[in-house]
Amino acid sequence: MLTLFRSNTRKNTIAERCKADAITQQRLKYQPFYHHFTKQAGTHVWLDQRELILLSSNDYLGFNHHPKVQEAGQAALKKWGSSSTGSRIANGSRSYHRRLEEKLADFLGKEDCQIHAAGYLSCMSAIQPFVQRGDLILADKNIHSALWTGIATTMGRVEKFSHNKPENLAKVLGYEEKKLPKFLIFEGVYSMEGHLARAEELLELAAENNCFSIMDDAHGFGVLGKQGRGTANHLGVTDQLDIICGSLSKSLASTGGFVAGDKSLIEYLRTHSKQTIFSAAISASQAACAEAALDLLISEPEHLERLWQNTRHYNEILHSLDLDTWGSVTPAVPIVIGDKVKAYNFWQELIKEGVFTTISLPPAVPPKKDLIRTAISASHSDEDLSKIADAMQRAVKRVL
Repeated sequence: MLTLFRSNTRKNTIAERCKADAITQQRLKYQPFYHHFTKQAGTHVWLDQRELILLSSNDYLGFNHHPKVQEAGQAALKKWGSSSTGSRIANGSRSYHRRLEEKLADFLGKEDCQIHAAGYLSCMSAIQPFVQRGDLILADKNIHSALWTGIATTMGRVEKFSHNKPENLAKVLGYEEKKLPKFLIFEGVYSMEGHLARAEELLELAAENNCFSIMDDAHGFGVLGKQGRGTANHLGVTDQLDIICGSLSKSLASTGGFVAGDKSLIEYLRTHSKQTIFSAAISASQAACAEAALDLLISEPEHLERLWQNTRHYNEILHSLDLDTWGSVTPAVPIVIGDKVKAYNFWQELIKEGVFTTISLPPAVPPKKDLIRTAISASHSDEDLSKIADAMQRAVKRVL
């Protein structure tokens, strides 16, 4: 009945601008995003009553349906309830938060850690409290939106350097005074490209030029390094990084994020981070699922081994079809099509063949890098990979 009294006559410039937005109209017309699955079983999802293989999930290790992870979440929900209903600084902090933070810090090789309700918040929190007016921020041009949002909340001056090119960073630094306080911001693994950061070279420049270093390792954590300890461990640069931030929603099969570093830095963050002070804490079930997944990283190494076995097999499939994977060396594997229409048609053909992926178009990617974003999981079976190979072959034949 309430709908009878809703008015559609409200008019103002901003509301009209939103209504007429061309990009939104295109999204609604072609529907490449916001698909709602009605069911999921491991790497299989159901869309419009059709069963599809999910080839774009960030559940790298397949822990989302692991019995120990689910049992931990259920037990925590029963013990603690559905929410802490408050921020950590006030009434929302619990012992399960600190236990997870201590385990994460130890696993990452850092002194302390702060968790947040979203990885996006953690990326922002890794930047916002530390930057002061007049500081210089040096950012890889391809860093995630969450990092750019964190940068935008500061009063720092920003200079971009070419993606994953320390030589270009050195050129930018050549115009700046060495004593000037600076921030170096980059990612361990770039999820859109699958690229591994040239962290050793970047951090060598950081050390020479008074840089505070921040690395987002959302897609390296759980995937690279000893037992999945991440990009820093994999490259041997943990002690050279000031801050490592990341996500709980990928390899740890939960929701949330983290920021890890020296204890003095994390305590400073707790004092000055608006994202930390004014955000509600993650729930007991979220924390318990992440903690259980972290324990599995250590106790069940076969998941990480399977992930890389699947990744190698998948790359062999793509390369046998002469598909461009943009030099990916991680389980995040793009298929670069280079044309918007062909990318859309390729994406649709894969769905018709029973494989769900994600399409990424400019400006989310550089011009002529229109791509299909895919990601491999340890949970993909040999049968899944065989069906994916057949689907790719048919899509290539029909579209490319």
